Amino acid sequence: MDEQATASEGSGTLVESVMATIRQRIAARSLTPGTRLPSIRAFAKTMQVSKSTVVEAYERLAAEGIIRSRPGSGFYAAGPLAPLSLAEIGPRLDRAVDPLWVSRQSLEAGDGVLKPGCGWLPASWMPEAGLRRALRTMARGDDLTLTDYGTLLGLPPLRHLLARRMAGYGIEASPDQIMLTESGTQAIDLLCRFLLEPGDTVLVDDPCYFNFHALLRAHRVKVVGVPYTPTGPDIELFAQALTEHRPRLYITNSALHNPTGAILSPVVAHRLLKLADQSDLTIIEDDIFADFEHTPAPRLAAFDGLGRVVHIGSFSKTLSASVRCGFIAAPRDWMDGLTDLKIATSFGSGRLASELVLTLLKDGLYRKHVDLLRTRLSRAMAETSTRLKAIGITPWIDQPAGMFLWCSLPEGVDAAEMARRALSANIVLAPGNAFSLSQTASRFLRFNVAQSADERIFRTLEEAMSR
Repeated sequence: MDEQATASEGSGTLVESVMATIRQRIAARSLTPGTRLPSIRAFAKTMQVSKSTVVEAYERLAAEGIIRSRPGSGFYAAGPLAPLSLAEIGPRLDRAVDPLWVSRQSLEAGDGVLKPGCGWLPASWMPEAGLRRALRTMARGDDLTLTDYGTLLGLPPLRHLLARRMAGYGIEASPDQIMLTESGTQAIDLLCRFLLEPGDTVLVDDPCYFNFHALLRAHRVKVVGVPYTPTGPDIELFAQALTEHRPRLYITNSALHNPTGAILSPVVAHRLLKLADQSDLTIIEDDIFADFEHTPAPRLAAFDGLGRVVHIGSFSKTLSASVRCGFIAAPRDWMDGLTDLKIATSFGSGRLASELVLTLLKDGLYRKHVDLLRTRLSRAMAETSTRLKAIGITPWIDQPAGMFLWCSLPEGVDAAEMARRALSANIVLAPGNAFSLSQTASRFLRFNVAQSADERIFRTLEEAMSR
């Protein structure tokens, strides 16, 4: 078989290898801005690949702006080169532990970094084979799916399927009450734009998902935290906050609370809705962990009937974080206003992502996939809990469902300092005050049990606590 044929069969790997070599030379400054790259013939000989492989690599690098083509002259390294910063090479140990700290560290982490503090499953736990099969199916399908905008509310068959899924949780929502969004985060952002004015007050749980804090900060509203208990928000303090602050909105997870793993009890749910009705309070119920439950927990939207409770979800936790598809289920008379806002802020729905999610949800393998996830998470929960207890870290709730363990550290141990020390060992932790508006969770860490199997995590935790 000649070199050309070999290059064609392994072109992806060979092209990427050539590209990586050029990038490395630029990073090492052996190719500075304006320097001419080796000729295609010469570099093909050096790399022992075909000329067509080098051509493809150079073209891709040019498309990325890393190199530039000069007709009749060749390819040159682009510039200007960013100043070298040693601080950017290592982890940012000096950054304050704020609501964006965990997200920044987790999303920027390299392949060799352990992430027990992140909020998603390992890639190996996701349905890769199903995703590839669905993508191949879509590639052979309707051209409009690959190229056109989606409808305003989103793909009708997916909205019908979501209505049936929500009915399984006791939530009655017709397809025309469901709007598809790019993600669960976009769903909350859209609702905040729809419901809030700068200066309004919003209630959140304390602790709660840290990105709620960051998103509400962007909307310039006043945020008030209510202490969270193993059965839901402290109902007496919740009532007090309603009287004192007259909030417009409350954002929560009623099932599989993030970060605590707690589940809202029916008694607290009914008392919460009664207070909300008396105070004209709207509730956003974030339900993105629904498929991790073994037994469905009470949903506020089920008790309320989508009167003042808005129900949202997404598929980034069970299908793919790369496929951005979420949804809003809201009162019918809100839909026109939400549609106008959606046009103004994102124009249309992500048709390709919606079709992919629909294809996967209709596949019988999805049910088997989530069944396997629940089993794996239960096993990981038991193992992680046992290993943490052995080194003196105590779960707030003993083996909750889902993937999060909210844990207290021994007296005198600060979670933020632990997180900084762990980061220097290439381990990303989630310190409690990133989740706490009142900054009263300095002794807590949130662990993602699916990301906590590596022995180095527990060894580093034990060493950091001993200091």
